[in-house]
Parts: sequence; structure tokens; C-alpha cells
Amino acid sequence: MTEFCDQDLAGARFERVGLQGATFRQVSLNGASLRDVDLTGVQVRGALLGQCRMRGVELVDVQISGELQNVVVNGVDIAPLVDAELNRRMPERSRMRPDDSEGFREAWAILERRWEGTLARARTFPESALHRSVDDEWSFIQTLRHLNFASAAWVGRMVLGNASPWHPLDLPWDEAPGWDGVPWDRQAQPSLDEVLTVRRERQAMVRRVMASLTDEQLASEVTRTEPGWPRAEGFPLKECLRIVLNEEWEHRLYAERDLTALEKGN
Repeated sequence: MTEFCDQDLAGARFERVGLQGATFRQVSLNGASLRDVDLTGVQVRGALLGQCRMRGVELVDVQISGELQNVVVNGVDIAPLVDAELNRRMPERSRMRPDDSEGFREAWAILERRWEGTLARARTFPESALHRSVDDEWSFIQTLRHLNFASAAWVGRMVLGNASPWHPLDLPWDEAPGWDGVPWDRQAQPSLDEVLTVRRERQAMVRRVMASLTDEQLASEVTRTEPGWPRAEGFPLKECLRIVLNEEWEHRLYAERDLTALEKGN
């Protein structure tokens, strides 16, 4: 097997080349041109497709999960249509992008209530199942670890100003570049109760922020330039909290989906 690691192949030409089963990780394809290519069975995860243009494609039996903005299919921007349909199916979803302080408190209360039900469902499984990955996604316990990381990053660090709010079990997203001082042990196997101890602390932290939140604070910006992540200048505080709401909402849906798969023996 030929390996290309840490090489600059910019401008390379591939024609009548077999790349079946090839693996691309941390590869830049910015500005690449793909013509007459067979992408059947391709698995794409953690990709940026901004300004991507596809012509003459056949999309059959395709599943797409991600953030959609200005996605035009056959002349129709499908992003608002998808958003509206998801809100129709899950009416509380529309409340996850609040504009005022009371709306943020209501959204967080919805999430905590929803997660209580998901956690009660998860406890009906043997703990070994909660460490199982479904379709190469995070396990249930890894999902909780990632949410702990998200709340520490966007509330503990960005909103509250703690430069290093981490717990050793916090888990960044898989494609993260990695930072000194930020824990990242994907292979750890903590018990559910160990992770929930951190989870309850982080939920309480967010709950306190939401309880004291004012509309004036929502209109403010935060700056964090210390080493680590996130690092941003003049970042809207409102967006920090919206990111946490979105992470909590979406990952609970992923968790429920995977619990259903485990029930079916997948």
C-alpha cells in the first residue's frame, strides 16, 4: 500500500487512477476539480464544502447530516425547507435560537428535561452498551464527554473567563487540531456515573449563567486570547450560548438515534 504523508501534492494530476478504499485524513482539497469520478460508497465526515459546485451529479440513496446554509439544489435553496420541516416534526427545536434572556432560560430548561428522559432510557442498557460505537459515531458516554467539553469551552472559558476549565475526561470533536493543555483521550472508558458527575457540574454552571442572564449581557461581546480553545476577539456572547444550545439539542438526537440502533442489535 502506497502512503503519502506530510507531502505537498498541490496541483497534482490524477487521471485513470484507482483510489478505491483510499483514506484521506486532514487533506486539503481546496479548489480541486473532480470530473467523471465515481464516489459510490464514499464516507465523508468532518468536511468543509463551502463554495462547492456540483454539476451533472446523481444523488441516489444519499444521507447528509450537517449544517445547511444556501444549499441550492436544482435552483431551489433547500436549507429553509429542511429547517421548517425539522421544526414541524420537533416544535421545541425552533426555541433553540432565542434572542432574549428569557428565551435562553426556557431553551435550557427544555434541554435539561429532554436529557433527563434520554438518560433514563440509557440507564436501561448495560453499561457496556453505552461504550459501544454505532456506525463509527461516538458512544453514548463519549457524547456526554463531548457535551462536557462544549459547555466548558463556550460557557466556562468564553463567558466566565476561565482560561483552562477542563476536566481530564472532556472530549473535543474528532477533527479538532489539538491544543496544549486541553485533554483529549478518546479511548478512555470511564463509567457512566463518573461522566455524569462532571456533567451535572457543567449543567449547573450553565444553569447559573442562564438564571442571571440579562438582555444587556446578551448584546455584549467576549474576548479570549489565552492559549487554548476557543480563541476569539469580539465574539458575541449570545453566539457562545447558542452554540451550547445547538450542541445539546443535536447530540441528544444523535444519542437517541444510536440507542434505537442498539435496541435493534445494530
